[in-house]
Amino acid sequence: MKTLQIKTAQNVNINFTLANVGQRLVAFLVDNLLKFAYIYFIIAVFDFNLFNDSLKGDQWSIKAIDVLVFLPITFYSLYSEILMNGQTIGKKLLKIRVINVDGFKPSTTDYIIRWFLRIVDFNLFSLIYIYMASLGLSSLYMLLMLIFIFGKLVGFVLILFTDKNQRFGDIIADTVVINTKDEAQFSETILEDIKEDYIPTYPNVVKLTDNDARIIKETFKVASKHNDYKTLIKLRSKIQEVTGIKSKHTTDKEFIDAILKDYNFYTQNM
Repeated sequence: MKTLQIKTAQNVNINFTLANVGQRLVAFLVDNLLKFAYIYFIIAVFDFNLFNDSLKGDQWSIKAIDVLVFLPITFYSLYSEILMNGQTIGKKLLKIRVINVDGFKPSTTDYIIRWFLRIVDFNLFSLIYIYMASLGLSSLYMLLMLIFIFGKLVGFVLILFTDKNQRFGDIIADTVVINTKDEAQFSETILEDIKEDYIPTYPNVVKLTDNDARIIKETFKVASKHNDYKTLIKLRSKIQEVTGIKSKHTTDKEFIDAILKDYNFYTQNM
């Protein structure tokens, strides 16, 4: 199994196991099965002949209905990965997830790039197939079929032969697909998943050390889980004593969570 080692800004090494081509292929097939099920359901439930009859001669309206019907499956992988934190239903079943090569959650732009470049990964040569088929080259039927099939395999060939098991969309978007079982390693470090537009509150948090941040996170995690407010109060007081920070938050949980995120923000951008 290939692995991806990430060295964080805090000099913490994390190893993620990369999803292999078999896992990604099965996830791909599951997702496409769902798409076909959707199409079958739409055709079975709705009488499209009725639409065609009522809109007879109005080709623009008919095309608009076609577009609306196919929108959910056209953008399926894009909105699924954005809403499900890097997973489609297929990826969730296979327990794999898309992350940034630095170990963080990809941005919306990264997801859009991955989705758009499926044209290259799965449909590049299929476009040639469509063009040749439109010319009516029936004598080249076998060649056309080979081009179509090969066009669907480009992404999987790249996954097989790239160092980080990346298809073209992954390479351009700086993303990889990992086994979710490795995410526990990430939560056990001092790292926090902060958004690109995150605005820090406490600059003095840089007075803490990596070891301080690790102790704070471990203590905060246990105290929050058990609603141990006495420990949270002590933790907040200790942070204020060491850093000289005065809390601007209404609860200790919000304050400590902000401290951890701010520490990550400043150490990642120094």
